Amino acid sequence: MINYISQQQSSCLLESEDPLLSSLINKESKRQKNALSMVASASVALPSVIACENTTLINVTTEGYPNSRYHGGCRFVDQIEELAVERAKSAFSAKYANVQPHSGSSSNEIVIFGLLNPGDRILGMDICSGGHLTHGAPVSAIAKYFEVYSYGVDPKGYIDYEQIEDIALHCKPKLIICGASSYPRKIDFAKFRKIADKINAFLLADISHIAGLVASGLHMSPIDHAHITTTSTYKQLYGPRGGLILCGKDYDICVEKNVTLSQKLQKAVFPFYQGTPILNAIAGKARALDFVNSKEFALLMKNVILHSNTLANNLIELGYNVITQGTDNHMVLVNLLDRGITGYCAEKSLEECNIIVNRNRIAGDNKSSMIASGLRFGTNSLAFRGLGQPELKQCTEIINEILTHTTVISDTQFRLDENIKNKAVNQVKALCDQFPLYHV
Repeated sequence: MINYISQQQSSCLLESEDPLLSSLINKESKRQKNALSMVASASVALPSVIACENTTLINVTTEGYPNSRYHGGCRFVDQIEELAVERAKSAFSAKYANVQPHSGSSSNEIVIFGLLNPGDRILGMDICSGGHLTHGAPVSAIAKYFEVYSYGVDPKGYIDYEQIEDIALHCKPKLIICGASSYPRKIDFAKFRKIADKINAFLLADISHIAGLVASGLHMSPIDHAHITTTSTYKQLYGPRGGLILCGKDYDICVEKNVTLSQKLQKAVFPFYQGTPILNAIAGKARALDFVNSKEFALLMKNVILHSNTLANNLIELGYNVITQGTDNHMVLVNLLDRGITGYCAEKSLEECNIIVNRNRIAGDNKSSMIASGLRFGTNSLAFRGLGQPELKQCTEIINEILTHTTVISDTQFRLDENIKNKAVNQVKALCDQFPLYHV
């Protein structure tokens, strides 16, 4: 018989019952503690969000929506989901919110499969130019079931809205997707909506990477421009793994006979695409969205922007080819072609020194996504730790020292000077000790 124990005892129990797993988890925690994460596609979950995930909500199985479930015992989880919905609507000034999607990717897939029929046309951003897999990349399920057209960026790395309109008028997609995974400049959602309206298409805005900036007013909001807005809750909202689907003023437009857009989306999430919601994750979303609605979060987002601009300027001063020569959000993209090093080698060399970034394909890249010719930096986690401008300059100098002393052997093989590595590891450790991951 296994007796109920408190959360405080759970770690000790895991260690005694499964020491191997416990050891691996502890090693990962230590790695995060002693590494500077500059991965643009992530933030850091709030301690209170982690507390939500580590609750008995995980024991509740149900399907459906609050006050309309297919299982009993939902009195309190109904209230939790309703709280998450209201906080999501408040954070993004939305008229409709669904907090059940398991990820940002599933949010996009729910919308696409819920609104379109197989074979319908989609216009999304090319993955090399900054788009996401779910925007219609050739290797995705979206490309298998729908006819996908793509748009890219101009030679300077900016979105070309005239080109997008030309493509849209030519192929007349049923859905246009805007938003990006690796685009460092602001996106004009109003221009996208004008294009969509010209061909009577739905507009889906994926703001997974800029959701925090949108919520804090530092980036144009798509809520009343796009028909549907999606986001993940961990990339820039400091929440759990999961997604959101949102609507603004179009929530009640009729998309089928006697069916509104919000009603269609409700059924697209359940029962069409997903079954049981992850209720401890929904509680984590509720907690994160309360933080998003705070003054503290608004200040954090201002620092995210300040940090990314400092990082971009420092890299430019050191001679790096920063795409678009700067950034409007948390992302800084670097073209490595003129430095004779692949994105793979650069990423792995930095990782050896506990600086975590990711390789990234760039427009016109002739390398595969596993190799890539660029690096993508992000400042969500650095801002959360509390690093200031002097520390950002120091980070840039450490990065430059590492990459300068990385000898390339092949696309995937390199040699890093051992003295440089040891020096960088110690410098990173000192910064991590000075600015701990969690101030608790």
